[in-house]
Parts: sequence; structure tokens; C-alpha cells
Amino acid sequence: GRAVLVLLLSATVSVLGGLIFGYELGIISGALLQLQTDFHLSCFQQEVVVSAVLIGALLASLAGGILIDRHGRRRAILVSNLLLLVGSLILTLARSLTVLVIGRVTVGFAISVSSMACCIYVSEMVAAHQRGLLVSLYEVGITVGILLSYALNYIFADLDEGWRFMFGLAIAPTVMQFLSILFLPVNPVKLSSWDSDCQKGLIPLQDTEDRAAAKREPYQEKHYSFLDLFRTRDNMRRRTLVGLGLVLFQQFTGQPNVLGYASKIFHSVGFQSNSSAILASVGLGAIKVVATLVAMALADKAGRRVLLMGGCVVMAISVTTIGLSSRVAPLAMARDCRAATAPNASHSLTQHPPTPVFPQSAVSPVPPASGAVQSQAGPGFAATRGLTKVFASTQSKEVVPNSSLSQKRDLAGQSKKGTLESTGPPLGAAPWAQHTVLNWITLLSMMAFVSAFSIGFGPMTWLVLSEIYPAGIRGRAFAFCNSFNWAGNLLISLSFLDLIDAIGFSWMFLLYGLVGVMAVIFIYLFVPETKGQSLEEIDQQFSRKR
Repeated sequence: GRAVLVLLLSATVSVLGGLIFGYELGIISGALLQLQTDFHLSCFQQEVVVSAVLIGALLASLAGGILIDRHGRRRAILVSNLLLLVGSLILTLARSLTVLVIGRVTVGFAISVSSMACCIYVSEMVAAHQRGLLVSLYEVGITVGILLSYALNYIFADLDEGWRFMFGLAIAPTVMQFLSILFLPVNPVKLSSWDSDCQKGLIPLQDTEDRAAAKREPYQEKHYSFLDLFRTRDNMRRRTLVGLGLVLFQQFTGQPNVLGYASKIFHSVGFQSNSSAILASVGLGAIKVVATLVAMALADKAGRRVLLMGGCVVMAISVTTIGLSSRVAPLAMARDCRAATAPNASHSLTQHPPTPVFPQSAVSPVPPASGAVQSQAGPGFAATRGLTKVFASTQSKEVVPNSSLSQKRDLAGQSKKGTLESTGPPLGAAPWAQHTVLNWITLLSMMAFVSAFSIGFGPMTWLVLSEIYPAGIRGRAFAFCNSFNWAGNLLISLSFLDLIDAIGFSWMFLLYGLVGVMAVIFIYLFVPETKGQSLEEIDQQFSRKR
């Protein structure tokens, strides 16, 4: 009975951790529409509000590993819950931009620590044959969190200061996770002598085979310094290569930007009305959830390597197809930034918000004016950037009925409209109008890409990372790789529009296809199969193998 209870609580902690992560990343798309009006945010200020989470997450990647290794995974999750409560309260009660940014940084720090600690904690809590299932639950939580954030964005869009409710509702799952983990035993593998449970070795949940293996070859806990990650001791350098390779390939296969283009593709295929485009974005979210559930079911049967390689192959084919079809039927792309402050603001600002918060960009097939605005895409987030973009870009005046924001946006747009339209075709003669079949091929390719990512790189990267390092340095190693994940995401998102200017949209996606092929080769050569093995067996295998 106790084992079943621990299993259920571990699953709850994993799902809630992912749910909070996805929710916090997704909720800003709807909140930004109202924040823009209430705080009169310029484009640069909008970008700061959105990317504050990223800054917090990067800080956590650098400092969180020490917290996880020194004080244990359980304590790290409890601390992240407390920080998340503080951050959510700050956001809910915010009266100025500075307080908003502080709240977002706090939340970013908390969800980053929680994401690392949850994956490690759950991987160490359960038996080898259940580890893939329970760690993948975290990714399921993320996708459900994103969907939930869209639903609440839609519900609170009409409400005055609805953004306070959007931010405040994160408190509920945080409290639930805090209470769930209080009933769980302290981690079996821990360096600190603060808790008596660390002496008990493998906890009762792990099955008899694991215990027999552990008795045959006693597992000696070792102490590591951070620099050991780059040394040959216990083959640590190869483990670091595997970890960094996975997180960087996860980003450089173009995942943040393929999703970032989702709203454009939906409109080009014919989802012209705002409500249908919102429905399409929710549909894409639902596809992610289903695909992640498939990954969860297969992780312990098919294995990590198979899912990673299969996912990469499908992703490479999908982005190559999008690249080739967009050579024949080019997709329109609006690159403008309209602040809610003054009509001329869009000319003076050189950046645009990570989530387009104006309806016209989604519905007008107007290519970018070559000299009008030299802008960069703001930082995105691996799991959510595109989906938040779809939702935000499809918010319309129907959703925020009489807000002054709509009028201000229209004013801001008037001064640019002439410049933009003079460089491209008129509204009626969209370049993709004649290529219906190709548009649908592009849409299906995008769905295949999202599914493949959610089966392969999405959950498997974090599962493998939580398995391949020795317990003594697992927290710091995970955090080190995670910092490259956030940095890679930032780099990909910031360089997207500039690269499209330099080499063109189709070549950009063909390049992503090439990186996908390289990722398959990397996984084949370097990533070991870890299914069905205890963490100690994986560690001993790595230590022996040169």
C-alpha cells in the first residue's frame, strides 16, 4: 500500500511541476494584451516583461544545481514552491512595471529550479521499469499547462484587470504540489546527512531485481567537484558531451521557431477568423498532449534511443518539407512593432515583442518592409513560444471589446500601413492564395513536427539527463546542461528574423532539416540506451565504458 501511495504522489509531483511550468510560460500571451494597456508598455518594455522569466530561469540554471545537490531534491522543490507563491503574489498585486518584472524573474527562477529538481527526484524515487513513464509525465504536465493557460486567457480576456487572475491562479497547483511532496519520503540518494532516510539505500518502491543488483555490487556514493564534468574520471566528459549535445540539438532543430510560425501557417491555410485560429492553436496544443502521452507509454518499452532517433528523423523530414513547399508558395510575414503609447512609437523602437499582440499581423498577408523596421524576435521558450504566439496573435477586438488598446493599435498602425503595403501585394492578392495543396502539406508537416518533438526530444532529453550522471553531481550537471538549453533557445529566437533576412525562409528551414540529420547521427553514435536499468547500473556502465 505504501509503495502505491508513493507512486501516486510521485506522479502527482511530476505532473503538477510540469503543469506549473507550462502555465507560467503560456499565460503571458493573454496577460500581455491587458498589461500593454494598463501599464502603457512600449515594445521594448513588453519584451522585458516576457523575457524576465528567461532571465530568472538562466539564473536558476547557474545556482539551482548547487541547491539541488547540497540540500537534496525534495528541499529544492519545496523552496521552488515557496518562491513561486511569492512570485505569483507579487504579480497579482503589481502596480508598476518594476514590480511586474521582479515578479516574473522570481517565477522564472522558481519554475527552472522546480523543473530540474522534479525530473531528478522522480527518476530517483521509482523503479527502473517505471522511470520513463513517470519522468515523461512532467512533459505531459507542461503541455496540459499550456492548454490551460490558453483557456484562462480566453476566459479572463474581457475582464477588467483580468491579468491579475491569470497570474494569481498559478498559486493553486503550487500549493497542491507543496502538500503532495510533504508526504513523500526524502530522496534515497543524497549527500547531506541532514536526513536519516539517506542511510536506507533503495526505498521499498524499487523492485526486487533492483535490490538484488544493488546487493551483488555495492554502490559507493562518490563526491564530485563541478570541474569533474570536463575530466575523464568515470567517463564524465562523455556524459557531459551527451547532455550538451541533446539540449543543443533540441534547440537547433528549430523547435522554437517552427512553432513561432504557426499562426502564419494557420491563416495561410484558411483559418481567417480569429476564433477559428484560436481553435487551431488549441488543436495544436492538443496534438502535443496526445503525442507526449504516446511518448510516456513507449519510453519504457521502445526505449530512449529509438524515440529520440525516430522523432529526429520525422522532424528533419517535416522541416525540409516546409522549406521546399515555401519555395513554391512563400508564406507572408509581417514584421512590425506597435506600441500602445504613441502613433510614431513603432518607428523609433528597434525590437518587437516575443508574442505579437496585435490582430492585424495575423490576418494581413503583408511581407516585411525592407527598411521600415529592423527588428528582432524576442526570446522564446522551448515548449511554448509558438503556441503563445498563435494565441496572442489571434486575440481580437471581439475579445477585448471596448478597450482603448484597440484604438491605440489602430492609430499606431496607420502611419506604417502605407509603407508596408507599398512593398507587397494588396490584401486580396496573397501570394499563397493559389497554393492550397501546398499550404495543407505545410500544415500537416508542422503537425508532424510538433508530434515528433513531443515524442522524441521533448520528454526524452530530460529523461536521459536525469539518468546519466552520478547522484553526487546530478543536480549541478542537469543545471549546467539546462543553462545551455535556455541560452540556445534565446540565441535561436533572437537570430530567427535576421537569418530569414540573410538567407530566406525556405533555406532557413532546409538548414533545420540538415541539423536534424546531424542530430540522428549524434544520437546513434553517443547516446546509450538506459531503459530498464537502475540508476546505479547506468552509472557503472558509463564508468567502465571508454
